[in-house]
Amino acid sequence: MSGDGKLVLLVEDNEKNMKLARDILRFKGYRVTEATTGEDAVASAATEPPDLVLMDIQLPGIDGIEAFRRIRSDPKTAKIPVVALTASVMAGDRERFDKAGFDGFIAKPIDVKQFPDQVASYLTKGRA
Repeated sequence: MSGDGKLVLLVEDNEKNMKLARDILRFKGYRVTEATTGEDAVASAATEPPDLVLMDIQLPGIDGIEAFRRIRSDPKTAKIPVVALTASVMAGDRERFDKAGFDGFIAKPIDVKQFPDQVASYLTKGRA
């Protein structure tokens, strides 16, 4: 299964996590744009709407949930699937992401073997 040139916006403030996810996605044939803050993520999604956003929750400035809300509130970007990329996967956190309206979540650290299939499945499903 390959990315077929689909554009993924990767929002991550940790350089190592960013590099790992970016390298896997590019290897699988995705195009990747990057943002390290929530504000940059919102601006990037509006400028060059991606096919999928992978959103870290713990970000400097506005957090991933607020950035997600701003992406959803803009008609230009409202239909883009947004998946939480997070180290917090306690039951309460899952509920918080569901309640916020995320299309899903991927736990960090990412599983190198499963990550490409997880991304592909969210691209296939689209908005929940």
